[in-house]
Amino acid sequence: LSRISALLEEKTPRVESALEAEVLALHATEDSRSHRPTPLDEVETALDVFRRSLLEVTPRLYRTIEDRLAARLGGTWRLPSFLRWGTWVGGDRDGNPNVTAITTRITLQRQRAVVVLRGGRIVAERYAPGYGPGTRFLGWSLAKTITAVMIGQLVADGRLRLDETAPVPAWQRPGDPRGDITLRQLLQMRSGLRHAEGGGPRYAADPTRMVFLDGRDDMAAWAEAQPLEAEPGRLFDYSSATTMILADMAARGLTESRDPALRRQAVADYLQTRLFDPAGMRSAVAEYDRAGTLIGASMIHATARDWAKLGELLRNGGSVRGAQLVPRGWVAFMAKPSPRNPAYGAQLWLNRRAPDDEPAPLFPDRGPPGVIAAIGHLGQYVIASPAQKLTVVRLGKTDAEQRPALVDRLGDLLTVFPEG
Repeated sequence: LSRISALLEEKTPRVESALEAEVLALHATEDSRSHRPTPLDEVETALDVFRRSLLEVTPRLYRTIEDRLAARLGGTWRLPSFLRWGTWVGGDRDGNPNVTAITTRITLQRQRAVVVLRGGRIVAERYAPGYGPGTRFLGWSLAKTITAVMIGQLVADGRLRLDETAPVPAWQRPGDPRGDITLRQLLQMRSGLRHAEGGGPRYAADPTRMVFLDGRDDMAAWAEAQPLEAEPGRLFDYSSATTMILADMAARGLTESRDPALRRQAVADYLQTRLFDPAGMRSAVAEYDRAGTLIGASMIHATARDWAKLGELLRNGGSVRGAQLVPRGWVAFMAKPSPRNPAYGAQLWLNRRAPDDEPAPLFPDRGPPGVIAAIGHLGQYVIASPAQKLTVVRLGKTDAEQRPALVDRLGDLLTVFPEG
């Protein structure tokens, strides 16, 4: 059994390399005017077919061995984790029964997609009827994490500075106390601005007013116009309005123009060339308001697999295939507990207890403490666990009262995978 696993681990990369070379060679002989997919798209398709074939065959091999052991010796047999969790072992298709059972139970919580990667490879993937690998899903607040990654890139470029006051023109008038708010405080949701994410009638909540009502034409200006309710840095107050201020700062860092089309183009080009393309998130589509500001708090769409690539970027400390897209230190900053909420970093949730008996966003009693997550409205999750080499994406439409059960199921899923 160990030899079978070792051979699979050894031979699979060689077969992939040979397959990739064959596809590229075939493409080179084609007429350049033919309307074929790009070489990279063809390679990805070919590799996907190959990997899916292994996901079908390999787990059945191990399951057959386990069944024969049970028939001969009695009882229930489960192969050791070092065999079950090789590159191709443990897939949702006839794979580890724990993964299958848990992803099925998550389905009962109005799931639309679940993708699980271990060591960068898909080991489980499940979709609700009507959805599939090509479906783009609205990430809601998953977009906040993308906005924070972009801010980190702009800081690395020298266009923004973490501990200087935020360059918001409306706050620069003499005597305006909002002029003391720093970029760090905005990222950690402790600006002190009067933003109300929830509570009260839904139509009166900040996200509704900002996105659909009086703030919809210039969301960042609406968010920046709110007064202080506390000294900057003193209180944690999660809000989408705060992330819209970050999105506005990103646009100002890229262009001095106030022309909406130029602002939109500057941010779109930056996201595409610096993040989406290098990370392989080719399906990602971002929305902008009428002022040309990225709706970086909530309006980015991508397939489940591409949301998983965001998780992989975070799990690997900001690098993709050896290329450092965002400084490793910036990802560490995003994953560091903020001074006013140990369960929150910088536009990223942490596997720690929340203050003041608030519900924990994840499962601090079970998963490794280094687990991090982007979490969106209605139960969107991109969870990365570096210690387990694991990324889990769950997308769906789950009401608030069902959320604790969903989080519990996600915790169950993580416990299936060993560290290392």
